[in-house]
Amino acid sequence: MAQQFVQSKIQGDKVVLFVKSTCPYCKMAQDVLSKYKLKPGHLECVDISGRSDMDSMQEYFLELTGARTVPRVFIGGKCVGGGTDVMDLDESGKLEGILESVGALQ
Repeated sequence: MAQQFVQSKIQGDKVVLFVKSTCPYCKMAQDVLSKYKLKPGHLECVDISGRSDMDSMQEYFLELTGARTVPRVFIGGKCVGGGTDVMDLDESGKLEGILESVGALQ
């Protein structure tokens, strides 16, 4: 069930963040992405805190991405990592290219 939910969210050309509301790294990733002009409907934040399947979801993140921590940031169906990874991609200038390559930018 958690696996199907995650897969349904990360399909396509969207930017999807799986977050917890109290996580500072989640806020960091959201702040970095907020600097970009994304097409309407191309950014989705999924708060998994308090979900009954949260642990199953995080175990699936581990299987899928090598880490069970949040945020897990997916762009165009591929995981680009967590909060620090997104900040590093932004600072290196690579994030814009990744967002462009999936057609997420306006």
